[in-house]
Amino acid sequence: MALRNILQKDDPMLRKICRPVEAFDSRLWTLIDDMAETNRHLDGAGLAAPQIGLLKRVAIVEWDNTYVELINPEIISVKGTSRDIEGCLSCPNEWGYVVRPASVHFSTLDRNGKRIEHKLRGHAARAVLHEMDHLDGIVFVDKVDEFVDPKVVEERDKKRRRRMR
Repeated sequence: MALRNILQKDDPMLRKICRPVEAFDSRLWTLIDDMAETNRHLDGAGLAAPQIGLLKRVAIVEWDNTYVELINPEIISVKGTSRDIEGCLSCPNEWGYVVRPASVHFSTLDRNGKRIEHKLRGHAARAVLHEMDHLDGIVFVDKVDEFVDPKVVEERDKKRRRRMR
């Protein structure tokens, strides 16, 4: 496995629509494993292939012990709304409130090409929808309705960690 470089928000690659994955082989598995390692190294919630310069419909999401590989994902349904703070590995030190569905039911292919369905809510749903946006050339800053000072986010995260103890 290897760490991949993350493209920054002004890179035109991030604004392109990704192509579906057709080959489910060792190259795809290496890509997914590299993305997961890169995401963990950077302490992200998820990472999409265009963020590392590949126009493939591949992303990974990790949140609260949830790990999901997204390959050619398709939304089946969404419910509710939720407004929360988001950030992005391609937009360091930028944070803002984004309104998204509160839950998502979607299908995806696993690394072997088998179709599976997931129903997620809360932060896991938000992370999946954020990464799916990347696959369609949308960066979270396009959806921000209010930017937030990074210090506010840091303080909020400290409080959450204290409550979890």
